[in-house]
Amino acid sequence: MNHSKLNEYRMLNRHAKKGQILFVGSSLMEGFPIYEMQLTLELGLDRVIYNRGIGGTTTADLLQSMDACIFDLEPSKLFINIGSNDIGATGNEGYNKDTLLMNYNNILDQIKARLPLCEVFVMAYYPVNAQADFGLNSSDKNSMFATRTNANILEANEAIEQLAKQHGSSFINVNEGLADENGNLKPEFTVEGIHLWPNAYTVILDNLKRYL
Repeated sequence: MNHSKLNEYRMLNRHAKKGQILFVGSSLMEGFPIYEMQLTLELGLDRVIYNRGIGGTTTADLLQSMDACIFDLEPSKLFINIGSNDIGATGNEGYNKDTLLMNYNNILDQIKARLPLCEVFVMAYYPVNAQADFGLNSSDKNSMFATRTNANILEANEAIEQLAKQHGSSFINVNEGLADENGNLKPEFTVEGIHLWPNAYTVILDNLKRYL
């Protein structure tokens, strides 16, 4: 968990309006340049969008930082993209889908209890590209994509869609236009096969607009 980023958010939250729109998640959410986009694109919103994504965050990490990332802001709408780091986990524990779902269930339980009037949108995980050459050495690439595969992502998406339904949350897939005909993230949209350039977020935001 990035504690300096968490501390920064705690300070920023003192100046934030309550009842606004909130994005929360890992680096794939932190990298969403929504500050710039809501200023330059005519979204027609009467609310501000705040981003409380933190790079490297897992579902277990988010459970430890719910106040700073979510509850302090008391959002009226919440968009969550969390768990891609669980899917890509390396080391002794590695990826365990049951643990991901248990933690995600706990996250949604807490949100429902603390923010009963908040509209919650569970976002599908984005596709990855382990095929294109992004200049990575083979060992790094093998580690990055050992379990972070499009097959595992698809399976996880199906599981969190069911979880969202059980909680009365909306599961949304805003990935249209991101993948090629083989289901891989288009190379022009990604830094190294996982993280996204701003042009990818332009596509995502276009798909997301109707939910805002």
